[in-house]
Amino acid sequence: MAKLILTHEVTGLGAAGDVVEVKDGYARNYLLPRNFALTWSKGGEKQVESIKAARAAREHASLEDAQKQAAALSAKPVKLVVKAGETGRLFGTVKQADVADAVEAAGLGKIDKRKVELPAHIKSVGSYQANVRLHADVAAVIELDVVAGK
Repeated sequence: MAKLILTHEVTGLGAAGDVVEVKDGYARNYLLPRNFALTWSKGGEKQVESIKAARAAREHASLEDAQKQAAALSAKPVKLVVKAGETGRLFGTVKQADVADAVEAAGLGKIDKRKVELPAHIKSVGSYQANVRLHADVAAVIELDVVAGK
């Protein structure tokens, strides 16, 4: 088992700054190459505090603010304009950053791209749903309308 310090939130494992133990293969093949974690060391404990401080600064100030933003995000679909061919197939794929930018452009507030969870790769125009974790206790479902443009 490998002992790691998470640098990003990993669904089902923990939040940034958490010290976790995972199987060696999962650490070596997934977490470490994607910079989701660092190997644990005694000197790494100092990094844990800075990671937790940065996470606290990014999180919503209160549960009520997160609930208000979740209600706003769930109430109105977000239009995402992307380059697409004549058949509706996208040139590329929709990424978490694209969703975060579209939410901000729609005037629904700013969200962290790392908090956006897409259920599958979005490679064609249509309607989709994305989950956003706004707070430890609050998650919102966003309706995405992917349309061809540009």
